[in-house]
Amino acid sequence: MARHEAKSRRKLRRGFSTGTAAAAAAKAALLALGEGAPRAVEVSLPGGEVLAVAVAEARVLGPEEALAAVIKDAGDDPDVTHKARVEARVRLLPPGGQECIEICGGRGVGVVTRPGLPLAVGQPAINPVPRRMIRRALREAWGGRPGPVRVRVEISVPRGEELARRTLNLRLGIVGGISILGTTGRVIPFSHQAYTATIASALRVARAAGLEEVVLTTGGKSEKHAMRLYPALPELAFVQMADFFAFALKQARRAGMRRVNLVVFFGKALKQARGLAYTHAHRHPQDLGLLAEWLSAAGADAGLCAELAAANTARHALDILRRAGRLELVAEVGTRLLAEVGRRLEGRRREVVILDYDGAVLFRRQEGGEA
Repeated sequence: MARHEAKSRRKLRRGFSTGTAAAAAAKAALLALGEGAPRAVEVSLPGGEVLAVAVAEARVLGPEEALAAVIKDAGDDPDVTHKARVEARVRLLPPGGQECIEICGGRGVGVVTRPGLPLAVGQPAINPVPRRMIRRALREAWGGRPGPVRVRVEISVPRGEELARRTLNLRLGIVGGISILGTTGRVIPFSHQAYTATIASALRVARAAGLEEVVLTTGGKSEKHAMRLYPALPELAFVQMADFFAFALKQARRAGMRRVNLVVFFGKALKQARGLAYTHAHRHPQDLGLLAEWLSAAGADAGLCAELAAANTARHALDILRRAGRLELVAEVGTRLLAEVGRRLEGRRREVVILDYDGAVLFRRQEGGEA
């Protein structure tokens, strides 16, 4: 099954990042001021690959200014910025002196308002790697012209503010538009890179805001219940980790969090209690036989354990426990999960909350101290 899945994934079409789109648009705009409007440009990616990118528009606005646009292509990845128009407006600066490439954010590009990101507060949300790509693209476009390249480039995404509402930017303190991202220049379909980067950023921003306690959840539904359970904490303290259990705990530890709370539904709790670093069903199906073994060791009778081992899903197993009047046995899962979280947090203060599928608390316990 894993081999089949890997084969299917290889067939998916790769795309390119918003950073690549911005670099391509900047290069096309500068070329339009010299060689004429190009229909495509080549962009050098961080890993050494050179990618040909189609140019949707390139036109001269005046003797020293041009605009070009590229349509972001995320391939087969469900990226909110897929098909977004990324524009670059390039203006020549007075000649002389050293190289000068000013990178600015225009309409639809967010502005950083909180510390903790790899950019200073007040800067446009164009990350360091895309900035390097834009500078390299402009140097390549400048070519053999006399003197060093001296330009001002403004990156815009006309629908950026609308698209940003479907991201976590506002929570991270990025307002007014999207972020120009990309560490490799490429978008790998259904890759985990963007999500893990968001988790790490969210934890850094929370810590930079002075928070020492966070709540990790696996998605919007569990987060909604978590906010009800921790009403005193600000929204910034809630971080959705999806299936990246080990990664999120490691990043929380690195960020210097003194207390980490975990709020998860029963099914995810089972997988996390097993010590699985990544809990997606495609990689790790439920092992309800193991659950039966745990509960047998905790004193559950053989008939109940046999029924649990034969259950279809974690929800089904929970229904069996409920009908048997043995929901207290969920504490066995919770205790194991609390220990696993403690191991990954190196003893820091933590609390584990396990919910049923309607959001009712089945288990809640805290332990640990300062590492």
